Amino acid sequence: MGKQCEICGKKAQVGNLVSHSNIKTKRRFNPNLQTVRHQFDNGEVRSITVCTRCLRDGAVRKPVVRAEQGE
Repeated sequence: MGKQCEICGKKAQVGNLVSHSNIKTKRRFNPNLQTVRHQFDNGEVRSITVCTRCLRDGAVRKPVVRAEQGE
């Protein structure tokens, strides 16, 4: 799988790097992707790759950490 947000689908964009002398060369604008654990509606927990905008907007529901029994 490529570098793409699994929630919003954000991926790399292409643009130009412009030098002081106005020479243009191709470059990529990569999204800020993070790997986080996400709990789905059916209770399944797995790691997904999401952009920081989805993290900030609350689109990711992190699983609750439960205390171990017997301690």
